[in-house]
Amino acid sequence: MVRLFILLAAAALVLLILALISGLSADRVRHLPRAVWVLVILLIPIAGPVAYFAWGRPVAARRAPARPSSPDDDPEFLRSMNVEQSRREREMLANWERELNQSGESQTAEKHDEEQPDGEQKDEKKP
Repeated sequence: MVRLFILLAAAALVLLILALISGLSADRVRHLPRAVWVLVILLIPIAGPVAYFAWGRPVAARRAPARPSSPDDDPEFLRSMNVEQSRREREMLANWERELNQSGESQTAEKHDEEQPDGEQKDEKKP
């Protein structure tokens, strides 16, 4: 029973300290002046800090969504990277097709040069 009492007293002390720190460091408090909240926290053992957290603590203001801290968390950056990657891949594919067409044309020209005037191909490996 003594251990339970010590545990509850420690929890009440932690709650009191947290409420005091929060009440004194807040820019504004709700419903009562700051001095009254400090007195409520100090004079009413457990209900004072609980009341402060329930009704006196300032409500966090709605903020605009924060910008991502790293580029890989930023959807806009990732989208631009995908667009850039796609553009590079299209250019690379166009270059490969151009090179393939050029090499195909040169091979066709070589085959055309090897043909004899009557349409037959040269047979250089005849015994």
